[in-house]
Amino acid sequence: MALCRVLSPLCRRLGLGAQPVLPSSLLTGSTTVKWRKGNAGEGCSLPGSSWGERLADAVTPLWRLPYREQLQVKYESQRKVLQTLASRLQELGVDVQKPGELCCPLRPVVPSPVINGYRNKSTFSVNRGPDGNPKTVGLYVGTGRARNIVCVRADHVKNVPSKHKQVAQCYEEFICRSPLDSCILFHEGGHWRELVVRTTSHGHTMAIVTFHPQQLGQEALATQKALLKEFFASGPGAGCALTSLYFQESTMTRCSHEQSPFQLLYGEPHIFEDLLGLKFRISPDAFFQVNTSGAEALYRVVRELSQADGDTILLDVCCGTGIIGLSLARHVSKVIGIEIVEKAIEDARWNAAFNGISNCEFHSGKAEVVLPQLLSSWEDTRPLVAVVNPSRAGIHYRVVRAIRNCKAIRRLLYISCKPEGEAMRNFLELCCPPDPGKKLVGEPFAPVLAIPFDLFPHTVHCELVLLFSR
Repeated sequence: MALCRVLSPLCRRLGLGAQPVLPSSLLTGSTTVKWRKGNAGEGCSLPGSSWGERLADAVTPLWRLPYREQLQVKYESQRKVLQTLASRLQELGVDVQKPGELCCPLRPVVPSPVINGYRNKSTFSVNRGPDGNPKTVGLYVGTGRARNIVCVRADHVKNVPSKHKQVAQCYEEFICRSPLDSCILFHEGGHWRELVVRTTSHGHTMAIVTFHPQQLGQEALATQKALLKEFFASGPGAGCALTSLYFQESTMTRCSHEQSPFQLLYGEPHIFEDLLGLKFRISPDAFFQVNTSGAEALYRVVRELSQADGDTILLDVCCGTGIIGLSLARHVSKVIGIEIVEKAIEDARWNAAFNGISNCEFHSGKAEVVLPQLLSSWEDTRPLVAVVNPSRAGIHYRVVRAIRNCKAIRRLLYISCKPEGEAMRNFLELCCPPDPGKKLVGEPFAPVLAIPFDLFPHTVHCELVLLFSR
C-alpha cells in the first residue's frame, strides 16, 4: 500500500517498527472503525502506550508529528496516486506524463484552518472497554478477525471536539444505568448501539442513538425512549444542551431514514450551519463535509476551477445538501443536483429556498439511474460543467459512461476522499481511449490539475480535487 511505504520511514524514526499496519478505514479519516467490515486495526504504537495513545495511533496515526510534517506525508501519498494514474494510463496507450512522472501538476496540500477538534460529526461505538465494561462508548482498537477489539473512550483523540466527547460520556452513563444490555453482536441480543453526534459553528448539537429492538414490544420501546429523553432533557445529560435528540430502531449495521425513520425525541428537527455566506439545514443522515472550515476552502477553489460564468450550467453529482451547487448558483445560469439520500434532497431544496436561490433543481435517486436519463436527451447548447463528489466507493460505471458520452461536458471536477481506491477506476474510465465494447464512445478526458486539501488533520487522509478537461 502506497501510504504504508510513505509512513514506514516515519514509523522507524519514532521507534514504531518498520511497517505500520494501517486499516483502510483510517485512510478516510473516519472516527468509526467497524470490525464487521474487517476495516479496523491497531495502527503502530510505541511500546508501553496507554489505551488512549493506542487509540490515537489507530484513529489519528499522524498525531505525533508537527503539522507541517503531516502535510508533507500527505503530499507524498497524493504524488504516488498521480504517478500510479500516469502509469496506468500509459499502459492503456495514453501518454499524459508530466515532470516527476505525474499525470498532471500537483499543488501543495492546502492546510486545514482548524487542526484540532475539527470534526463536526463523530460516530461512537458501544462495546467492551479495557476494563471489560460491555457498555463502554468510544472508538475501536484491534480487529474482529483477530478477535481483539477493545472499545476505548475518545478522551485523548485530537480530531474529536470536546462537545462530542461530553455527549459520548453522558450516553455511556445513561446506558450503564439502564437494565438493558448493549448490543455487541446482533444474534446475541442486547439493545444499546452506536451514538452519532453532529455539531455546528452556531453551537447546535444533534445526538442520534441507535437501538436494536430485538423482541421488545411498543410499550417497552416507548419506555426506553422516554427514559432517554428525560436523561438528556432534564437529567444528568442536560448539561450537553442538545439541540436535537434522535432515536433510530435498527436491526441492520446501517440503515437510512427510509428503512427505519429517525424519531425526534427532543428539540429541533434540524441543526444549521453557515458556509460561504449561505445558511444550510442539516438532517440526521445528510452528508456534510466533516471539517466545515476546511470545506469552505475547498469549495472556493472548486468555484475557481469550474470557470463557471453566467452562461454555464452546473451539474452537481452526489450533491448532498446542495452546498457546492448553491455556493456557485449566483455565478451560473442553472444548477442541477443529484443525490441518493432523499432527506438530503429535502434539505437542499429548503436551503435553496431559504437563501433565495431559484436557479437550482434537485433530483432524488441513484446517480446511475437519474444522470443517464437526464443526459441522454440533452439538447441545451449552454456550457455544461460537472462536479462529482462521491463516497469512497466512487461513482457507478453508468455515471462515468453518461458523463463521458455527453459532448456538452468539457470540464469535470472530481472530488475524492480516497483517490487510490475505486476512484482510480473512475479516472481510468474517464481518460481511456474510446472503447465501443464498454460503450465509452465519447472523447476522453485528460487530467489537468490536482489540488489536495487536508480536511482530516492527524490522519493519513486528505481530499483530492482533480480537474479534467477535453
